[in-house]
Amino acid sequence: MKKVKDEKYSLFISTVAVFAALTAVSDLILESPLPYSGVWLSWIFMMEPITGILLNPYAGFLATLLGVMVGHSIRYRGIHEFLFTLGAPFGSMISSLFFRGRWKQVLGYYTLLLGAYFLTPVSWSLPFYGMWDVYLALGCLIVTMPLIAKKAEFWKLKSYRSFYIPALCAFIGLEADVLFRIFLLIPCQTYQLFYGWNAETLQAIWASGAVETPIKAGLASLASAILIPKITKTLRKSDLISIEN
Repeated sequence: MKKVKDEKYSLFISTVAVFAALTAVSDLILESPLPYSGVWLSWIFMMEPITGILLNPYAGFLATLLGVMVGHSIRYRGIHEFLFTLGAPFGSMISSLFFRGRWKQVLGYYTLLLGAYFLTPVSWSLPFYGMWDVYLALGCLIVTMPLIAKKAEFWKLKSYRSFYIPALCAFIGLEADVLFRIFLLIPCQTYQLFYGWNAETLQAIWASGAVETPIKAGLASLASAILIPKITKTLRKSDLISIEN
C-alpha cells in the first residue's frame, strides 16, 4: 500500500513539474500575436486551459501557479504583474472543474466576482460591451448546466472525444482568468493604487479589450479543441489524466 502511494505521489510531482515547466516556457514568450498585448502579456493563455483540462483542478492550479511564478521571475515584468498573473492558475482550475462537470463551483466563481464588479461604482461608467466575452462565457455556462446535470455521465466519459467540450471549457476558464484580473483591477481598486488611472483611462482600456482579449481566448479555445482530444485519447488510461476527478 505504501509503495502504491509513493508511486502515485511521485507521478503527481513529476506531472506537475512537467506542466509547470511548459507553462514557464509559454510565460517567457512575451511577443503577442496581436499589436496590443492587453490582458495576457505572454503566450500563457495557450497553455493555461490545456494544463487545467489534462490535470485535475488542484494539480492544474499548482502547475500553472508554479509556471507563471518562475516565468515572471526569470523575465521580470513589474511587481504588480505577480499579483495579476494569479488569474492564470484560477483560469486553469476553472477549465478543469468545468471539464469534469463541476459546474456549481464554476457558477459560484463567476457569480461572486461579477457581483463584486457590478457593486463597484466605477464599473457603472465603463462600456458594457467591454466585457462582452465574459458575459458570453457566463451565458455558455448557464446554457450548458442543464446538459451536464441531466447527462453527467455523457459529459464526463465522452468529453475526451469531443471537439466542442474542450473548446468550451478552455473559453470559460480563460474568461475566468480575465474576470479575476478585473476583480483585482476594479473592486480591489488597484487601477488607482497601482497605476493612478482615472475613469477615462479605464474606459479606453475597456474599449480596446473588447477586441483583443476575445481573439486570444478564441485562439486558445481552438488550440484546446484540436489538441485535447488527441492527447486524452492516448493518455486517458494512465494516471496523468483523471476525467472523473
